[in-house]
Amino acid sequence: VQLQASGGGLVQAGGSLRLSCAASGTIFGVSAMGWYRQAPGNQRDLVAIMNSGNLTRYADSVKGRFTISRDNAKNTVYLQMNSLKPEDSAVYYCAALGVQIGVDRFEHLWGQGTLVTVSS
Repeated sequence: VQLQASGGGLVQAGGSLRLSCAASGTIFGVSAMGWYRQAPGNQRDLVAIMNSGNLTRYADSVKGRFTISRDNAKNTVYLQMNSLKPEDSAVYYCAALGVQIGVDRFEHLWGQGTLVTVSS
């Protein structure tokens, strides 16, 4: 079972990007999927997360600009990023929490990271 993220790149300030992350393998359910980011020299911080009931949580710095969505049938999570700022530049990691891979078997998974660079 693994996560595969895509969609990062270079964009000018004010632009948009859409990140995608799909979980593959034998999965019986996922409690929450979301995105974290880590800039050089900084810790990895939550950007946005959505649980299986579609409840969401956003970092204050991205509220109103980023939107998380999820396709539970495909075990895929998306992050639409609008009005990007240079301070949004970071490696973005997708995460899947409470992934059920068997009877009484749950794991937390991390994707490989995708780089987002916002130029001023």
